[in-house]
Amino acid sequence: MVKEIERAGIPVVHVCTVTPISMTVGANRIVPAIAIPHPLGNPALDRDEEKKLRRKLVEKALKALTTEVDGQTVFD
Repeated sequence: MVKEIERAGIPVVHVCTVTPISMTVGANRIVPAIAIPHPLGNPALDRDEEKKLRRKLVEKALKALTTEVDGQTVFD
């Protein structure tokens, strides 16, 4: 689905925990997530630290969304 949306001219960021799968499906902008059971957070952190972690991930995804890429790119 990622490839089809991009073919329509809409940039897509794939946030995932297993980047090789994203590479296999052909995602162009890949942002690694935190962990399989909690891809967008870490319940072991206190509230403020988790908020910072989530914000950093969203900011990374937004940067990836606005970055021109030529082929598959992982934004670490």
